[in-house]
Amino acid sequence: MSEHPEADAPVPEFAAPELATPEAPAPAPETWSRLSQAVALFLRGRTARTAGPTAALVGTVLSAVNQGSTIIDGPIGASTWIRVGVNYAVPFLVASIGYLSARRAPRGRG
Repeated sequence: MSEHPEADAPVPEFAAPELATPEAPAPAPETWSRLSQAVALFLRGRTARTAGPTAALVGTVLSAVNQGSTIIDGPIGASTWIRVGVNYAVPFLVASIGYLSARRAPRGRG
């Protein structure tokens, strides 16, 4: 018998089902081969998760550089806010196109 009686005790056997079974495979990323499918993916918001943070960062930097003094100095007209909106929209669209181009499937020949 050892100094620690708990060391001699039998270890209970148990199975944790969530650890014993392999994880389900991740679903395959959605692909597209026709422009209408790419537009549908965009409109369903599939690009937003990656394009959103990119647009937030790049749009903020562009707005600070291009319209920062106008925003700080004084009256801001509608044209300034349109420019700020474009500063966010363009990087969002570019990042979305990058997302979609990586998921383009070749058209079937037939």
